[in-house]
Amino acid sequence: MSSAPSVSGVEVAGTAVKKGSAWITAKASERSLIQAYSSDPKFKKYVQQVDKCLNTFDDVHEWADCIAFLKQLLKFKEIPKKLIVAKRLSQCLNPALPTGVHQRALEVYIHILSLLGPEGLKRDLPLWSSGLFPFFEYSATSVKPTLLNIYETHYLPLQGALRPIMKSFTLALLPGLEEETGEFFEKVVGLLDKLSTSASLSFFFQNIWLVMLTTPSARGTSLNYLSRRLPRLNPDEDITEIVGKDIGLMIRAFAAALEDENLLVRRGALDLLLQAIRVDSTAIRKAHVEDRAIIMRAAVGVVLRRDISLNRRLYSWLLGPEERPENPIGFYKEHALGLLYSTLKNEMFSPSGEYAESRPFKIFISLLDKWEIGSPLADILVYDAFKAIKSLMEAHSTDSGEDLMMTASTLYEALEPEILWKPLLSKIFKEMSGDGSQTEAIDLALFILDTFSHDEEIQANHFPTIIAALLDLLDIQLQTTPSLSTSPATLRCLVLLEEILKYTPHLGLVDRTAINPPNTQKEEARETQRPYLFACSFYEIEDFEPVPASSQPASTANAPFTTAFNNLFSLSTRTARMLASPGPHGGAVREGLSRILTLCERLLGRLSISLQVAWDPSAWMNTLLQTFEYESVTFTVVDRVVTLVAALSRSQLLEPRLDINNRTSMRKMVTKLLQYLKTDTTAYHARAVHLICSLETSTPDSHVESVIAQTMASPESRNVAEAYEAFGILWRLSGWCCFWALGSSRLTPFSEDSMVPGFRFRVPLMIVLETLKSNDPGLYRIGETWMRCSLKSYLRILDPILFDLLDPSIIRTPHAFKVQKRDLSGYLYERPFDQRLINHLLEVLLSVVTFAGQGFAKAAATSAVKRSHHAPLVQRVEAAFQDANRSYLDVLIEVLLRSTMKPLNLLLQSTAVQLLQLIVTRGEFDQALIGSIEAIVIGKLYYTVHTKNLDIQNKLLHLLHSIVSLSIAHVENVRIAASKDTAADPAPAQEKDDSIRYTLNPLMVQTLVDGISVRSNRPVMQHWLDFILGAIPQFQPALQPAIVPLNDCICRQLTSILGEITNATRFSQEYGADLQASATELDLIMLINGLERLVLLGLAYTSEADAIDDDASIQEKAVNESSGLLGYVSTVFSGDGGSGNANEQSNARVPGYRSLDDGIRILYLIWGTMVWKPPSVWSPREESLSLIYNRTRARCRRALEHLFRVQPMEVFESIIDWWNKDTLMQESSPDAAFELVDTLLSTAQNATHMICESISNRISTAANRKASSNLSLTDAVLFKFMEQYFQRLEGPLAIQVWSRFLSLVKDLVTTKEFKSQNFPALRCMSVLSEKVTQTTAMEDKRIRKELQDNYGKLLDSCVMFVGRSSDQGSWIRRSTKEAITSTNGRASPAPTRADSKAPDEKAEDSAALPPDTARQPATSELLFHITSFIARSAVPHLRRFLLENDKVIAMCNNIVYYIVNPAMRGKTRPMDVEPTVVAIITEMTKIPASLKSWRTVMIDLLSDNRVFNSDPEDGAKWRPVVKALYHSDKTAFTELLTKVGAAPSANIFTNKEYEMLLRSLNIRRLSFVLFCGENNSFLTQLPTIQEKLVDVFRNVTSPVVQSEVFLCIRVLLCRLSPHNLTSFWPVVLTELYRIFEQVIAAIPADGSEDLQLVLAACKCLDLLLVLQTEEFQVHQWIFITDTVDAIYRPEDWFPEAMLDQLAEIASSLPLVSSVSASAAFLPSSSSSNHNKNNSISTSTWALDSAPSGGRPMRRPLLGSTRTIDSMRDLVPFFSNVSIASYESVYASGGNIDWEVIERGIMEDLFDGR
Repeated sequence: MSSAPSVSGVEVAGTAVKKGSAWITAKASERSLIQAYSSDPKFKKYVQQVDKCLNTFDDVHEWADCIAFLKQLLKFKEIPKKLIVAKRLSQCLNPALPTGVHQRALEVYIHILSLLGPEGLKRDLPLWSSGLFPFFEYSATSVKPTLLNIYETHYLPLQGALRPIMKSFTLALLPGLEEETGEFFEKVVGLLDKLSTSASLSFFFQNIWLVMLTTPSARGTSLNYLSRRLPRLNPDEDITEIVGKDIGLMIRAFAAALEDENLLVRRGALDLLLQAIRVDSTAIRKAHVEDRAIIMRAAVGVVLRRDISLNRRLYSWLLGPEERPENPIGFYKEHALGLLYSTLKNEMFSPSGEYAESRPFKIFISLLDKWEIGSPLADILVYDAFKAIKSLMEAHSTDSGEDLMMTASTLYEALEPEILWKPLLSKIFKEMSGDGSQTEAIDLALFILDTFSHDEEIQANHFPTIIAALLDLLDIQLQTTPSLSTSPATLRCLVLLEEILKYTPHLGLVDRTAINPPNTQKEEARETQRPYLFACSFYEIEDFEPVPASSQPASTANAPFTTAFNNLFSLSTRTARMLASPGPHGGAVREGLSRILTLCERLLGRLSISLQVAWDPSAWMNTLLQTFEYESVTFTVVDRVVTLVAALSRSQLLEPRLDINNRTSMRKMVTKLLQYLKTDTTAYHARAVHLICSLETSTPDSHVESVIAQTMASPESRNVAEAYEAFGILWRLSGWCCFWALGSSRLTPFSEDSMVPGFRFRVPLMIVLETLKSNDPGLYRIGETWMRCSLKSYLRILDPILFDLLDPSIIRTPHAFKVQKRDLSGYLYERPFDQRLINHLLEVLLSVVTFAGQGFAKAAATSAVKRSHHAPLVQRVEAAFQDANRSYLDVLIEVLLRSTMKPLNLLLQSTAVQLLQLIVTRGEFDQALIGSIEAIVIGKLYYTVHTKNLDIQNKLLHLLHSIVSLSIAHVENVRIAASKDTAADPAPAQEKDDSIRYTLNPLMVQTLVDGISVRSNRPVMQHWLDFILGAIPQFQPALQPAIVPLNDCICRQLTSILGEITNATRFSQEYGADLQASATELDLIMLINGLERLVLLGLAYTSEADAIDDDASIQEKAVNESSGLLGYVSTVFSGDGGSGNANEQSNARVPGYRSLDDGIRILYLIWGTMVWKPPSVWSPREESLSLIYNRTRARCRRALEHLFRVQPMEVFESIIDWWNKDTLMQESSPDAAFELVDTLLSTAQNATHMICESISNRISTAANRKASSNLSLTDAVLFKFMEQYFQRLEGPLAIQVWSRFLSLVKDLVTTKEFKSQNFPALRCMSVLSEKVTQTTAMEDKRIRKELQDNYGKLLDSCVMFVGRSSDQGSWIRRSTKEAITSTNGRASPAPTRADSKAPDEKAEDSAALPPDTARQPATSELLFHITSFIARSAVPHLRRFLLENDKVIAMCNNIVYYIVNPAMRGKTRPMDVEPTVVAIITEMTKIPASLKSWRTVMIDLLSDNRVFNSDPEDGAKWRPVVKALYHSDKTAFTELLTKVGAAPSANIFTNKEYEMLLRSLNIRRLSFVLFCGENNSFLTQLPTIQEKLVDVFRNVTSPVVQSEVFLCIRVLLCRLSPHNLTSFWPVVLTELYRIFEQVIAAIPADGSEDLQLVLAACKCLDLLLVLQTEEFQVHQWIFITDTVDAIYRPEDWFPEAMLDQLAEIASSLPLVSSVSASAAFLPSSSSSNHNKNNSISTSTWALDSAPSGGRPMRRPLLGSTRTIDSMRDLVPFFSNVSIASYESVYASGGNIDWEVIERGIMEDLFDGR
């Protein structure tokens, strides 16, 4: 903004009030004199002759007529009709007319001006100048001398009177300066010189600045003049006397020239800068900061043109005069560098909306080509440049900012690495040397690393130096200030080091960077200085923090590898010690240590040469292992420590080496890792097993095995349980968790037992197997649980046991033993051997076989020894039996047969429960006793469950199974006996048979449920599930009532465990406390097994094929998962299904179907939730979680597949039902249900068939239709699912399902009446048809025919339904929100979930139907959804689906007749129509053939006299339709123009006021149609439009009609290019001049209808001033003060411009009342037309800032004013318009707020009047 003060309206009035009254009196006396003179009869007669002459112009048809008319004007001696004469002369100077007409018109001008004389010309200057000034630019060469003569002879003598027209006069003359060799160049220069003397030179130059600023076409000619007349200015010279006080105006003028598109204009502006405005000149130095930035921004912008001549001139301007050869850039640094830096920096951080964001960066890149300018600039700007790039890139979305990204990459590549990293490293060093709270520079470095690609030079030469320097500085800082280890700067620096190391090659770390080009000082630093100081020397960083004397490097070696390892070992030692007492920053300490260790590990991975490091490996390792004893340590730290220690121990390249082959170190690590193999650390199991295996392979001795064995032999029972559990997890995961490859984070796949854990961990295994013989119940329970959950394969046990049993040192020889006279074969041993060991092995094996039963035998019998992964075992078998193809069972039997010697000990013990079990199963007891035992056992079980006593539950369950078996056998025996006694009497036999049955204990079901559901019972849950799944099918139907509650219980447990795993997944505090999670995939798989089998048992009917399949799957599970309870599980489904007729089966299955539905719900929930998505940042828990997710989902899939095979339709419908009910799942996993359907069904055709069958079953009215088992699933939900399923199909699949879906549609359209299923079927068919039409199937005539017929019938039925229903309810008045929220009534209750969201358009598109409930949606809502669908989908696809124009037209006619016409009927505001109706017509406009369908609707709408009573927002919705109508139908516009030009009625009885109103409406219709069109779309009709508007001006005097003409002119200004309106200017200017002259002569009274005409004229002028077209600028001085006098007013100044005069006159009006006194600034509260939007804006255009943050934009002052009651209401406008126009030009740079302008026109069109 300029330094010029902004003058308000009050100040303007105050300035002029001194002479205001005298000036008004003079004007009034002049008018009275003219009136008195015109009363003379002779003068009247003369005036009549003049009128007759002027009227002949209306009959002019060719240019010869113009000459004849002008000849008559030469006869005038007086000019009574000056305004009309001036208009006709202006029209005769139209550039399209011949030169002869122009010549004769100029002769008339000379004649008139001679008659008027100087005083008359001074008085009527606006009239005659409006034609003469614009003409010079277009005049022919032969005419120019005459015109220049008029200027010189009649205008220049006016001298001081030319001040108001100085800018316009200058603008008129400047076209003569285009060519210096032109014929009139010197003449025009002379005229401008004389013009400059009529006022002060500074005033003249200020007008030149204004011309350059506002008129692009005149900039070149202005510069031509300035290059001759602007004096060469010295730097210290005061230039205000020459160029004016407003330096900012001159600067903006030059900036506009420098940004001009014309290359010559830019070149001339740069030449003038060098000549008059040097960088060190007073004008630049004393200008405002903003003005200095403007000129610098514009000047440096020329480099973007890539023109050498422009660049050379710019460089000369920046570098200054070549007077300092010893310091060529001294001038640049002193005067230009600071301004250039601040300008580019500000533009980088605050980009203007006028330019691309990349502009300042491109300028920076271009300036780098000139080293004298670019080098000093880069030193100070490069950091800010990349900081700005970072902020801009972060503000952008991912798909935008491509130009900025490319520019940034170019800048990065253009800069030398030293230039970029010098300021960046300097800032990083300062952040690290400070308090550590600032991380800006570090974050910027990370951004640069991640964003740009780095060449080999940077990676090999610079990154190693940076890594070494940062590590060295970290070491220095933590030596002096250990507390900085937790600072943000330190942690972010470690992240930065990790990122840099990714790009650093190992060769770059071997030796320091070579100095190139050679530099003695840097060479010395390279050899002697520590890394931090060497980096400062290498990058020439001067302001660095000195190194304390106490801080010395660990060694004199300077290779980056060596110094980095030294620093990292030192840093890790210090940070590890801080873990002893971390305080409140424990997380930061852990993160810092973890990152340091990660850096060390990655650096070790890069090492390729032997290296001598200054460290004590043992002390370093002890310090790190000491951290394991601290409470603050977490698994993340443990992971990093163990990983690094193992890697260092394996490395052969570091000296001295780290040796971990000692028991003390290994015990610390293994013991700590075993602590994370607990039930509440599930997330770390897999990683901990990896680390243990890594340690096991890193040492030659069996330290790991020994440590594990020691922990399992602990005297404390609590520790024993944890140790066994930990070893179980290690054993279970050792096959899956493969060993880490050195330096890699990827897994190498191995088979389950390829790591032979039975040999690696033999001693702990034997300790576990010992527990199977233990008398300690707790220890036995632990061992048995270990066998069930962790063993995985009995072969793992057999391998080591057989290996020892086949010891070659045991030599047997066959021998015959004689016992009781019988010979028995046996063996003798040739030498002694350890019998206790063999005995122990056999006892262990016996306990295992006793425990495993059939499962062990099956595994041993089906597996060959040669498949063992332990080669020595295969060799021993081959040596002992000469055959390795034998199975394990064969070998074991053979070994046992050979071991027939008398055993040393046969102590077989058992618990009391085991003894009881034997008694019960082998004895015969009374039923009462059995019942009492059963009750006691059940009670005891119930007690143990709730007292958390787990150790005897399994034995009690074994016992309970035996008791139930015995009880049922007893009942069967009694029933058989009873049936024999009463064989002769069938009826009583039946009654007795019903009375003899097993009675289920009332506490049994509850006990079973609690055994599964109580959380503390989870360790023995597998026992309970084995019991349930073994007993229920075996003892049917006795235990049938327990199925449903057990099924519900398992569903609840699955939901609970699923929630635990989900919470573990969301855990994000990586460096906080360890994650506590106890759920595993075993729990989920166990429960899914139980759920699957219980559901099938509940259904109670299983086909033979399913039974076979079940047997096969169960046998497989017995091997892969766990053994059953005493072998019962493998025979669950071996029995036959139930029998009976269909009705009995259906009745019995009702609870079973409910269980099936609940089971599908939870399985669907698991399927949708357990989808593993790898996180972006790896953490130790991810391996365990991925294992849980994948295994659980795989088991869930098998269960669903099995259930689907048994009950396909019920399972399918249940999936769809829960998909619809679970809205949260639809949001989180929208594709889960559809993926599941694709998994269960082989083809999309099958899925579609099942959906269609379900729908047909529900909508069928046949008596024999099949009843649905799922009554809550409606056909609406099925259609909704089918639509979304179709949306996911590809084209070929859509063809497959087409025929089946079409058969469903044909069933629906058999009758013409509308069914509730027609609309959802139409939506589905629309989706499917869209897929099919994209394929080659459309070449098939049959498919095309089917598509046309059925789609047309469905759409027809929906359209007719809407039409028939439109009279019953006013759906067409309902908004979208009302239509949807209305469903919360009685008919269709909406869900009341707290997290439910209101449907939006996007949701409406994707989710096909409204919210589904059991009831049908309300009719009004259905109508709304149908019409929305027709607008959104049906009409846009009509041509695509119906194909033939006849069918399309017929459908469009129906839609218009049934939907559009009723919706638009009887509106008081015709355009206030439901948006869907507008959308329907809008879509129809895109179908050329449908024009006749909707044309009548639109013509009727526009012909309605109430059409403009609508709101502007409603009118805006119809603009595309109106545009399409008049673009497609050319006759419509002709008809409209005919109505506009219709002659007034000759009927004397016609209401003239009503006739004028109709005429004004026709003009407004024309305005609206023009406004709806594109720019210049009605250019061919422009002459006719102008003719009609001129006729209205000439023949209609009604203010209402003329106001509409001005509104139409405003529309034309917005819709046509300015040069197309050249011939229209004389008429427009004349009318504006006439209106304002009449107002000056006689102010309209308050409430007069002329006030609206004045307002319309003011609005038209307001828009012209906003647009500032070049054609109007030469005229605007007539209405406003367009020179600097608007701001800086001379002492004797009084207004010449018409609006300034009106400001004086209107402001002097008397005030009628207090209300009207304030009406100038405040809206009237009594008028309905005055509201808060009806006040006149008194702010200037320049103050309306742009939303994009660029320059302000110009807006109309009267934009929100609709009507006025008095001329006083316009006083703010009259008083402020001149200064507002000047300031807007000054500040806006030509930016126009088109949105506000067009909104204002729309509000005027639809103002409701």
